[in-house]
Amino acid sequence: MIDVIVVKSLETDSIYYLSPNSIDIKKSDYVVFETDNGLLIGTVCKETYKEKKSNLVLPLSKVLRIADKKDINKYKKNKDESEKALVDAKKISNELELDMNFVDAFYNLDKSQLVFMFLSENRVDFRELAKKLAAKYKTRIELRQVGVRDKSKRIGGLGPCGLFLCCNTFLADFNSVSINMAKNQMLALNPTKINGLCGRLLCCLGYENDTYTELKKDLPKVGLVADTPLGMGKVVSVDIFKKTYSVDLKEQGIVTFDKENDD
Repeated sequence: MIDVIVVKSLETDSIYYLSPNSIDIKKSDYVVFETDNGLLIGTVCKETYKEKKSNLVLPLSKVLRIADKKDINKYKKNKDESEKALVDAKKISNELELDMNFVDAFYNLDKSQLVFMFLSENRVDFRELAKKLAAKYKTRIELRQVGVRDKSKRIGGLGPCGLFLCCNTFLADFNSVSINMAKNQMLALNPTKINGLCGRLLCCLGYENDTYTELKKDLPKVGLVADTPLGMGKVVSVDIFKKTYSVDLKEQGIVTFDKENDD
């Protein structure tokens, strides 16, 4: 078990599991921490706690210090400058006739790297663009191709539930979501109902999928023939929460049975 804190980066909105580095850190503190791509600043989501080494990717990056007013002001200045750089990147990419839809840009705290995120349906040869940007901004340039889910995570918005997007508020990673999850939860396979703002399947389809699977485990499948206390019949519907299923018994019509009392 080792000491860990959870930090959400202001630059990337990503979640990081970090070593507190023996610093007394409280929830909601702003901290400066090191990454492979330079220094970032973030807010503490969870104070120091013990975590198993097997649950982490080691070695952990370290918190360097509690962010002071100078660090905060530097972040704000970097943010303003990165927005201007984003305008330049769009302009230059258009001049080079590149198929790039820019989403966002950010400097790391020490300005040793300037990252641009963009969408494109094709592979893009952006070497000339990178050279022009590096010559203009005198720093290392990274052009990062992202997906539509990443765009939603960066921009945010309201989901069909009326709440702010999960990916923009608390999700650290995009877990795999499949159409079978929607089928498993007996949802109408209407794209307007099961797709999010990004146009992909709703991330929340995965939240209750295991629960539905467990509840349905002892119930017969709709469409199959089931042996009931009143004879054989075709299952026409199930209610996983009441643990009941309805069967068409022809002569008796549709009869509902309670799985808990079948025996």
